[in-house]
Amino acid sequence: MAELGGMLAAAILKVVSDQIGSAIGGQITLQKNFDKDPRKMKMALESVEALLKVAERRSITDEPTLLWLKRLKDAMYAISDMIDDFEADTEPITQPSPRKLSFKKYLAIMIPCITVVPKITMANKMEKMREDLEVITDQHKKFRLTEGTSANEPKVTDIRETSSIMETQIVGRTEEKEEILSSLFDSMTEEITVLSIYGIAGLGKTTLAKMIYNNTQFKEYSQVWVYVSQIFDLKKIGNSIISQLSEKGKESDYAGMEMIHKSLQKLLADKKILIVLDDLWEGDEFHLQSLMDMLRVGKGGNVVVIVTTRDEDIAKKISTIKPYKLAPLTDDICWSIIKQKSLFESRVDKEQLEKIGKVIAMKCAGVALAAKSLGHMLQSMKFGEWESVRDSDIWNVSSLKDASSSQVLASLKLSYSVMPSYLKLCFAYCAIFPKGHKIIKDDLIRQWVSLGFSTWQLGERYISQLLGFSFLEHLKSPSTIKLYDEDITLLTMHDLVHDLARLVMDDEILVVGKGGNTEGSWYHYALLDDCSKPLGFESSKIRALRFMDCDKIELHHAAFSSAKSLRVLDLSECIIHKLPDSIGVLRQLRYLNAPRVQDALIPNDISTLSKLMYLNLHGSSKILALPESIGKIEGLAYLDLSGCSEIAKLLESFGRLKELVHLDLSNCSCIGGISEFLGSLTKLKYLNLSHCQKIGEMPEALGALSKLEYLNLSFSSYLESCQEAEVLGTLNKLEYLNLSSLGKCRLQKLPEALGTFIQLKYLSLSGCERMSELPRSFPSLKNLVHLDLSYCRSIDCLDEALDGLSNLQHLNLQGTCTKLLPQNVTKLRYLNVSRLVTRDEGTLDSLINYICSNLSNLEHLDLSIIPGDGHSSSNLVLLQHIDPVELKLTGLENVKSVEEAQRINLMGKKKLEDLKLEWTPDAERFVDHKILMENLVPPSTLMKLEICGYSGVSFPTWLALDQLPNLEHLVLRHGKPGRVDHVTLQWRAARACTVENS
Repeated sequence: MAELGGMLAAAILKVVSDQIGSAIGGQITLQKNFDKDPRKMKMALESVEALLKVAERRSITDEPTLLWLKRLKDAMYAISDMIDDFEADTEPITQPSPRKLSFKKYLAIMIPCITVVPKITMANKMEKMREDLEVITDQHKKFRLTEGTSANEPKVTDIRETSSIMETQIVGRTEEKEEILSSLFDSMTEEITVLSIYGIAGLGKTTLAKMIYNNTQFKEYSQVWVYVSQIFDLKKIGNSIISQLSEKGKESDYAGMEMIHKSLQKLLADKKILIVLDDLWEGDEFHLQSLMDMLRVGKGGNVVVIVTTRDEDIAKKISTIKPYKLAPLTDDICWSIIKQKSLFESRVDKEQLEKIGKVIAMKCAGVALAAKSLGHMLQSMKFGEWESVRDSDIWNVSSLKDASSSQVLASLKLSYSVMPSYLKLCFAYCAIFPKGHKIIKDDLIRQWVSLGFSTWQLGERYISQLLGFSFLEHLKSPSTIKLYDEDITLLTMHDLVHDLARLVMDDEILVVGKGGNTEGSWYHYALLDDCSKPLGFESSKIRALRFMDCDKIELHHAAFSSAKSLRVLDLSECIIHKLPDSIGVLRQLRYLNAPRVQDALIPNDISTLSKLMYLNLHGSSKILALPESIGKIEGLAYLDLSGCSEIAKLLESFGRLKELVHLDLSNCSCIGGISEFLGSLTKLKYLNLSHCQKIGEMPEALGALSKLEYLNLSFSSYLESCQEAEVLGTLNKLEYLNLSSLGKCRLQKLPEALGTFIQLKYLSLSGCERMSELPRSFPSLKNLVHLDLSYCRSIDCLDEALDGLSNLQHLNLQGTCTKLLPQNVTKLRYLNVSRLVTRDEGTLDSLINYICSNLSNLEHLDLSIIPGDGHSSSNLVLLQHIDPVELKLTGLENVKSVEEAQRINLMGKKKLEDLKLEWTPDAERFVDHKILMENLVPPSTLMKLEICGYSGVSFPTWLALDQLPNLEHLVLRHGKPGRVDHVTLQWRAARACTVENS
């Protein structure tokens, strides 16, 4: 169904109208009154712009109006392409730089240089297009459209970015959660238990599965979450389970089912596993049986599988116990959600609105997603607009066989229909991503900018607005202490919302793959699953092209060359042996994502892409050099060359890239020549030079980059020669600063102006061993969240420097002279106070007592054990009242008695997932290693265990498969070889976890 296809017309008209206005502003004059045609075009568009609001609403039910909007939309795309082509035709004849003048003024100067034939050709084309447009715009009179009073863009409320760590209160599903848990635990007598949750889309099946997944009753289970989707791929499911049960970050990529079965057989055996298979569509009995066979391969374990599906038949086929049918929410609960999202209680007209609101709630069909979206939409609406929502024709348009799903989709359509036009276009573009895709927020905004939908600043606001509508959702990751270290924001879309985006873009987007549309010739966006051949359809109008699931397919040299209107090209899921020379024909290209190029050269023709703004070549470790003329891409704003480790020098033309905002050269270990260009890159906001070891000394020019918000110089040669980094004192807009090093750092002093860096959130000085003091202004860094001072051994009075840093959440003081923590540092989630340089046991005891009494949010603690004086205990006993997620204990030879180990009761620390136990090699000990370790029994929740320097005669009995069912990673270092090998063989034979032995 394409009844929403006309709703993009106003948004596209606005983009093209602005484009025409820019051309007129440039005073373009050609033969045959070239400048009059754009003016007449703009007037024609203005004549219908105010009517589009009415036309879009009517197009939902009126086919002629829909057809008219599509014709208007196609005409506007053609005008846009023509103007861009004209600009591209004139840019090669550069004498005065179009960057020094506005392009339009530059064009006015350079028009005499253009030959007569192109003048006439372009003028004729413009005149013909203007005439066609006037015919189309005049047709609106036949529809008797009148200018609506609501023609202005509706107001849309932003939600704060902090919503990424907040979730709307889940209403009405507690009882269902308890029923499912009860059913599961009453039935878990077999090695595998499968329970399906089924119901219509949007009811909250996934939310309910998350509630069960995170329930404390499954704390001792290893957990796996697999998004299945409409495309059933058994190998992909198997590999996903293996990846999540294996060492973190280790991706499984088995090509054959036999290897998958063998791996799962070892991973699932004798373990407690919870697996969620979210959004299963496959109904074929053979495929479902194959899935069950794969999950049954482990022996002696307890595997619990939760399946979510829309289909009752699938639920019955896959379940081993009675499936659970999720009922719709009651109308009252839907009304409660609407009230919450619309800020109903704060309205002065709430009594008049309540009756209308309850009718709208009834139309939500018991679906929370619909209620949330409608509630957010109603927040900024007046009484009459609430009535319009209640009486809208959209409720009467059926597009799905399932009446309930149709009603839910209707509510989402209604929310979409009242969006501002700019937001409609940005949302609709998200249809280019596959269902279930993890969308990188910054990349999405860059693609919007490349297509002319937004600016960078507005893009952030549009994301926030779409989150408010629940049309985008944050992909929440587990709580992690690394949250503030170069974190990226991932977004996703609910399946029904994705369906809506595809409906809106039905005649705009080509999706080739299982279940995708393949017919038509006027698409403007494409999502393809094969990059090994030339485009086999009419592709000249395509503006954005993305390849998916091509990570084993080599890119064809003509895979995109016919798509000459491309603005966005994403090759991130392709194997790129060589970037094709045909890249040079894409004169309109603004965004190119082509990582991991496996050739030594980049085509010189890439320098002809004068409109390119975003270029990502990261991980291309074989590239020897950039093209000599790279500086011709003067509009380039984003350049990622991270991991291009063979590039030896940046060429002279690089200094012409003065529009650069983001430059990543991290791990370009051979690169040189950057320092001489820094002074000209004054618009930089992001600069990463980490592990650039041949860039010379820190230049004064670095201080000229006053707009920098992110600066990473870790392990770079800049830190090897610089003693006082006064040049950094002007960079007071920094939010992230990394000056960490190891051994070679000569930095002794930071500028006093550091105290003016009031936006600084992340600071790492790790390994700056020669630094003797911090600036007196250091306590002024009130917004600092992450601070790493590890091995800054020479800094005294650290407690004074830390005083006032009340927002700190991550603090690493390993190897420092720390004595105390200030009273106002209470929000810490990560603290490392191991290997402190102190002989004062009383001071260290005070520090630990402070930790135990004041740091209630602590998730990670790294601590060295020291003996007490005389007959007193070591400081180990002070840990009995804390329960962190990660605990690392060094210096265990200083524990003075078995009772100390018993008192801390490691087994009772139910949050503990990561434990390190370390003895100093060959050091004298108070308690035998084995006897001590027998009393340091961890809880069954443990997932990672590291044992270093252990020299007991054997390992304790608790280091066995049945005692640590959730262990995924075992590390044994510096122990006696024979004993270590015995344990290693035991665990490796079981293949239940990854074992490291060194």
